[in-house]
Amino acid sequence: MEISSFQSYLIILFVVLIIISIFVFRQFLKTRSEELSLVKFEQTGLDSLTKATELYEFGSIQIKKRLYPEAIKTFLKAIENYENEPDEAKAIINNALGFSYAAQNEFKKAIKYYNSAIKSLPEYPIALNNLASAQQRLLEYDLAYATYQKVLMIDPKNKTAIKKSKELEKRNNYKPYKGIKDKGF
Repeated sequence: MEISSFQSYLIILFVVLIIISIFVFRQFLKTRSEELSLVKFEQTGLDSLTKATELYEFGSIQIKKRLYPEAIKTFLKAIENYENEPDEAKAIINNALGFSYAAQNEFKKAIKYYNSAIKSLPEYPIALNNLASAQQRLLEYDLAYATYQKVLMIDPKNKTAIKKSKELEKRNNYKPYKGIKDKGF
């Protein structure tokens, strides 16, 4: 049996549609799961949550939904309750809180919590990258460059630090044109 070009086109189209349907369905399930978790946490109420891990999970969902003010409240409560948590958990919670502040353009507060995350876990490249980004947004280019260099010492293949370091090097090496002023129009 021979397959015509039209039939092969239909088969290819059918396979592509199946693949796209699978991806859409997976995304639907993921979003649905997040929505159900958010509803569950909201029904439980922030006041009844006392474990830092639960609060972190709730705050993470709030960040995904771009509910930054609510996430800030949740992470602050998580910080109040994370005494018995390992340093890595403390760093992750502080970094998430810093991210929530940065998303609302409150970079000084974000830097405070990024520094807390780095204090808990000194070689935490995500927090260092976030710190450098906040420093860059506050126009502290030299500090940001130094922070990106710290990231590269920890993780030499960190794509974010490599890219941002190159951008800052170009910015720092920029010299305005000082040629002859009478040329041109």
